[in-house]
Amino acid sequence: MAIQESFAPTRSGTHHAAALPWRWMNMTVAWRRRVFALLNLVTVTALCLGMHGLLARGGLLTAETVMLGAFALTVPWLSIGFWNGVLGYLLDRRLGSDAAAFVTPALGRAAAGDAISASVAILLPVRNENPRTWAARLRRLEAEIARSPWADRFRYAVLSDTTDAEIATAEEAEVERLRAASPTARIDYRRRARNTGYKAGNIYDHLEACGDGFDFFIPLDADSEMGAATVFRMVRVMQASPEIGMLQSLVTGLPSRTFFTRAFQFGMRHGMRSYTLGAAWWQADCGPNWGHNQIIRTLAFREHCRLPVLPGRGPLAGHVLSHDQVEAVLMRRAGYEVRVMAEESRSHEENPPSLVDFIGRELRWMNGNMQYVRLIGMPRLKPVSRMQLFLAIQMYLAAPAWMAFLLLGAWVATGTDQFGALPAAPALGFFALLMLISLTPKLAGLAQVLADPGRAAAYGGRGRVIRGFLAESALMMLVSPVVAFGLTLCGIGLVLGQRASWKSQQRSRARLAWREAARVLWPQTLGGVSLCAWLAAAAPYALPFAAPILLALIGAIPLAVLTTAPAMGRWSRERGLFDIPEDRSGTPDGPCPSPSTTPA
Repeated sequence: MAIQESFAPTRSGTHHAAALPWRWMNMTVAWRRRVFALLNLVTVTALCLGMHGLLARGGLLTAETVMLGAFALTVPWLSIGFWNGVLGYLLDRRLGSDAAAFVTPALGRAAAGDAISASVAILLPVRNENPRTWAARLRRLEAEIARSPWADRFRYAVLSDTTDAEIATAEEAEVERLRAASPTARIDYRRRARNTGYKAGNIYDHLEACGDGFDFFIPLDADSEMGAATVFRMVRVMQASPEIGMLQSLVTGLPSRTFFTRAFQFGMRHGMRSYTLGAAWWQADCGPNWGHNQIIRTLAFREHCRLPVLPGRGPLAGHVLSHDQVEAVLMRRAGYEVRVMAEESRSHEENPPSLVDFIGRELRWMNGNMQYVRLIGMPRLKPVSRMQLFLAIQMYLAAPAWMAFLLLGAWVATGTDQFGALPAAPALGFFALLMLISLTPKLAGLAQVLADPGRAAAYGGRGRVIRGFLAESALMMLVSPVVAFGLTLCGIGLVLGQRASWKSQQRSRARLAWREAARVLWPQTLGGVSLCAWLAAAAPYALPFAAPILLALIGAIPLAVLTTAPAMGRWSRERGLFDIPEDRSGTPDGPCPSPSTTPA
């Protein structure tokens, strides 16, 4: 039976006629998915035909055929991001604050005053992290919950996989301080001797031993910051919706000090807002799982979400590294819905403090997502679930494919006169179109802010938002080739049997040292210098077209260092560049802007 996601009044109020969605919005989920698939099929086909038309001028060489195949690998992710952004913007502008409840109707079943009857465990897995940082965040959440009538419904567990004895001792001391500060709270601490299965194994081991005592659990990361109001809202939705197995909150960045992180999370804030809302429109009951800041039905998870151990040897064998989306598809296979709360709330995380740390995280995720090649054929998965696993793989294939396209293009430019037949105006126009498509999720989020005075004011005004967007876009144009080059090397390493390093993340740093930046980014620099020399000798006319990528690769090391320089971060903070609402509220978990309840 096709699911009908009807638009019903929320318990907190009613909707007047002007708030009702357009008819195409209110179609069944099956039709939404058909429409979304058709939109992307047409877009991908049109873009591939457009690139074919450009490359085929003067005849299609073998290298250009390979270029076309590489381009085809990059397009699906671009197209899906484009349409998610467009749909998210339309939903937001039509429905305002009701948009999240429209794509996830269960949000309308719970009211702020509903009693919390379920028992909930808040789980914090840690491994060689700074205990003071995560303990302070857990203490803030526990203190907020303790001031509510529902404090006795919650318990807390710090699940340690720490290998450093000194850090483990500090962890125990911090837990004791937490207990002393709140004697009535139930705060457990457990440290495993071996981190079998990594974070997912840590959580599952605890659920097997202690899971009978609570209905739901909320996994956090060491860098997670959540407010009690968000936690209560998620619990109430789960109480009212027994069909939901996982409910993921929309996670946004915390205020940061480094220029790089401030820019990165400013762009992510706008892109994720529209992207997540648009994706929820067609994903519906097959929603995302990001592994933290979510609520999960305990019994269903224990019975259905145990991760397999992949047989064999090599980087794609062993325990599943990127556990989150696999757990989501297993939950959905069991018949439970996986939903997203596509609204900004007090659900935050820290983002990588430097370009080097960001690349390190991406390499780990690439290794983990490539394991999905061996999981996509699991029996009885929903078609959308298989598509999600495929897209998670394709997302990390796109970067090496893009680099292959560029390098083959450089080879064609130096070895033939093919580019002489390429008309400049259509080529530049096609490139501009691709840039527009890639930026659409962020542009949609930017448009949401600019169209709503309340949102714009939370960021410091429309002018500041626009300046931040332009500066962030310029920076990311330099960052993207550096990251893509690193992912390409990682992909080659995976093919050769090399596993990416899977260690605790660098959450904060005063600044990035030149030596560390050079140690990680020398391949990008060498690649950029080599490509520049090659083009200068064989095809100097191509240098202006390749300049943005060459500049990014050659300047990767100074770019990484300078964007963590304290002076750069201080300058951006003093001018409000890349400010997010939490920066301006003066607290690490201040109120998030809400869209206007009056539709445009």
